[in-house]
Amino acid sequence: MTAAQSTGTLVGQKVAQLRGELATLRDNVQRRNESLQKIRRTTTENAQRYHGTVAAINARLQLGTTPGNPVLVGQWNTAQSELDRIGLDIVEMNGLANAVAADSAMVSYLLETTRATYGLQGAIDDDHRQLAVLEDETNRTLVMIDRLLNELSEDVGRQTAYVGNERRNLTVLSLAIKNGEYYGQGLSSRAYFPATSLVAAARSGSGGDLAAAERRPLVVVRFDRADVPYQQALYNAVSRALERHPQATFDLVAVTPSQGTPAENALNASKAKRHADDVLRTLTEMGLSANRVNLSATTSADAATSEVHIYVQ
Repeated sequence: MTAAQSTGTLVGQKVAQLRGELATLRDNVQRRNESLQKIRRTTTENAQRYHGTVAAINARLQLGTTPGNPVLVGQWNTAQSELDRIGLDIVEMNGLANAVAADSAMVSYLLETTRATYGLQGAIDDDHRQLAVLEDETNRTLVMIDRLLNELSEDVGRQTAYVGNERRNLTVLSLAIKNGEYYGQGLSSRAYFPATSLVAAARSGSGGDLAAAERRPLVVVRFDRADVPYQQALYNAVSRALERHPQATFDLVAVTPSQGTPAENALNASKAKRHADDVLRTLTEMGLSANRVNLSATTSADAATSEVHIYVQ
């Protein structure tokens, strides 16, 4: 800050007081900026360790491994811890942003007080000259604080979105480790209602070419045996659909064979809904929000076993 000699007037004393408060504030801002740079360095180190661990897991999955490999489970836990550390960095950034916001309020007060001091009686020309210098320095400090506050706001928003996305990816990675099969990034996830011939319309092509194309199943999972390995095919199909239409939603239809006695039909309907629940759970574990999936149920004379159909809306 610009040095100034005391003029011996009451206004001069006020100027000296304001200059001292501004000097303290600028020291605080300097420390806040140093804290931000330190947090950024820590976040970068945590992110590098996190991505290194995730890369090791993905490499092992890509080459092939056993379901539930304990080595990968341990690495996943390590990645989760690293991501939690980045979450703590965000908390620290938020605390720093609150402190800078308080500095912003303080510098606005100092600027307003400096301008009001011009109106005090008993000042000499040198007092007003020092006030002008002080006002300029306060304005520059205000710009510094606003810039720091904007940087913090951008960092918090960016890191929050990053951590949220990586938590979804870790959920997908957990499912991949469980099955011993590589999937990829997370898919960017309620009672049944009667499906009015969704399946029939798709099979018969009724309602026009456009309607038939729209209702053609994206995926058909036939549960004709235990432990049907549908996860990879499901992930690939839904992932491609989201690449073409990022805001797409999906209809998940539990299809029950219509042949059989009433008791058999009721049992098959329950089984089909249970399979649909499993498919929905798999989709959410892959990162697709459940509120983007509509559940329904229907019967079909063409189905020989319990099926789950997925349509893109």
